[in-house]
Amino acid sequence: MALHTWLLYLVAAIGLSLTPGPNSLLVLTHGALHGQRKTLFTVAGGAIGFVFLIALSMLGIGAVLQTSANALTILKLVGGAYLVWLGIGLWRAPAIDLRPDRAASISKGSAMFWQGLLTAISNPKALLFYGAFLPQFIDPKRDLLQQFIVMATIFVVIEIAVEYLLALLANRIRPWLERAGKRFNRVCGGMFVAMGLALPMTR
Repeated sequence: MALHTWLLYLVAAIGLSLTPGPNSLLVLTHGALHGQRKTLFTVAGGAIGFVFLIALSMLGIGAVLQTSANALTILKLVGGAYLVWLGIGLWRAPAIDLRPDRAASISKGSAMFWQGLLTAISNPKALLFYGAFLPQFIDPKRDLLQQFIVMATIFVVIEIAVEYLLALLANRIRPWLERAGKRFNRVCGGMFVAMGLALPMTR
């Protein structure tokens, strides 16, 4: 991965990790209920789930790239359109609801790990998202496995750091998100739209 591509991916991955999603909301809830140290089980489960989803996405991308020389361009354009669609949906979404439920009230570390893992892999939108996001940074002339290792490592390390920070600050962040949730969704949605429009045009 070229240096400028790596830096662009790094910035995009940080931005995406900060957007609301099932795992980040689960980590916030577990952090508020059980503390940041125990919530590391939840974070670890989610991280493994993300690696699995990225691997599936890269396998699908690799299969598509073998069929046509123009496949990457098509993937980038379709993926960009999907990111714009996700951004519009997030912009219009209601404020985030962070009220704990029974499923979030578990306290055993192993159960929290599995809940984090299942929350990550049970969301079909996540697989579609990675399939739309990753092609924006792939160089078809370079080894796909090497690019997968770099992308997965960067994304998972960032995701773990962000989710641990959310768990650490859960009690302070939750009230703010409940008050400013609509504005927060619009900022994140606008970021998705901007990426969806800009990334397919980058080289």
